[in-house]
Amino acid sequence: MLFGRVRGVAVSTLKYPNMEGYRLLVVEPLDRQLKPSGPLQVAVDVVEANQGDLCVMVRSREAALSLPGHKFVPVDLALVGLVDELTQRPDGEFDFTLKKGVSRYS
Repeated sequence: MLFGRVRGVAVSTLKYPNMEGYRLLVVEPLDRQLKPSGPLQVAVDVVEANQGDLCVMVRSREAALSLPGHKFVPVDLALVGLVDELTQRPDGEFDFTLKKGVSRYS
């Protein structure tokens, strides 16, 4: 899993049929110190995230599986959790709590 921060909304007038109804958000990937770690990316929103939210993201097949009711959709990045609370331990690792979401993964 990856951390990311929602920076905006991507609007698409044409989507793959099974992606209708899902929002596309612009997210900024974050590194282990929660600093930006790459270019902005577009992710499918499964947990109703808002701008500025710290999120947990998954890539590849796990991203496609996060859309409820669909076995295959061409999705490479999905927001699957909203971070409620995050504590950084002295060894640099994190403990975090996720908000209850609509996804079976959060």
